[in-house]
Amino acid sequence: MAGDTAVGAREPRWAAATFGFVLFLAGSVGTWLCWRYFVDTYEGQLVDDAALRGSVIGQNLLWRAAEPVLDVVSVSFVVLVLSAAALIAVMRRRLLLAIQVTVLVGGANLTTQTLKHTLLERPQLAETGGALANSLPSGHTTVAASVAAALLLVVPRGIRPLVAVLAAGYTATTGIATVIGGWHRPSDAVAAVTVVLAWAGLTAMLTALVSPEWHRPGPPAGRSTAVAAGLLGAGGLAGGVLAAAALLRIRNLVAMGDVTPALMPRQDLATAYVGGALGIAAVTAVVYAAILLAHQFASHDPERSRPRAGASMA
Repeated sequence: MAGDTAVGAREPRWAAATFGFVLFLAGSVGTWLCWRYFVDTYEGQLVDDAALRGSVIGQNLLWRAAEPVLDVVSVSFVVLVLSAAALIAVMRRRLLLAIQVTVLVGGANLTTQTLKHTLLERPQLAETGGALANSLPSGHTTVAASVAAALLLVVPRGIRPLVAVLAAGYTATTGIATVIGGWHRPSDAVAAVTVVLAWAGLTAMLTALVSPEWHRPGPPAGRSTAVAAGLLGAGGLAGGVLAAAALLRIRNLVAMGDVTPALMPRQDLATAYVGGALGIAAVTAVVYAAILLAHQFASHDPERSRPRAGASMA
């Protein structure tokens, strides 16, 4: 029977792999939709520009907190965090996972740079205050999101829920900081997070199909995973509703031609700015909830959690 169990444990987890593939598709489509509306339409450019113009509100004070967050992001930072993630994976005897997270970080950042500088363009459809060159997705946010996702994937199952919450907080803070500094529009940060979602989905697929992690016994961490995913999902939903309300208000203003962002009252610019920040936070929260659930599902063998027949229930 032991041999049968070992053989069965090596069968691919197709349901978990499908979940990972769905995340890959969601991330890919989400990135394209961000570009298609906020960059490739007149209306979207004006909505995004309103949020960027609103970033000057309280910037002197907010930049004191945002600048150190952005200063951390560098090549040495990526190397350091990725090395730490790979070391954790190796210490857990997860050599394949060390390769997976390296591919995740490298692939996500290469994708962002390729999309931003080669594949995606920013047509001049509206008079906006930002740079004319395409800035979607945000490089800084991609770095933050990818290294945070890498750490989430390599830590033991029991602490992944906590790491997921911290990773979401760090990523959202970095994305919002790029808007505070006037470096990026909100859509740039959102697209960066969805790029990482796509690569994390591919990682979950590999974990489900070929990773040995779920062959080994370990705590399912079901309750803490549900709590963390629930908190992130609820926070993302609440933030998303508020962000959508702000976006619709600004969209209606520019769609009716009542006012352009350059002539908008301060309170409307503030609405666009806060709405953009909430949008970044909301998408980030939902994305990390999805990554957490996908990887926990992909790496958990339910057969290992069931007591063997005749085993003591004490």
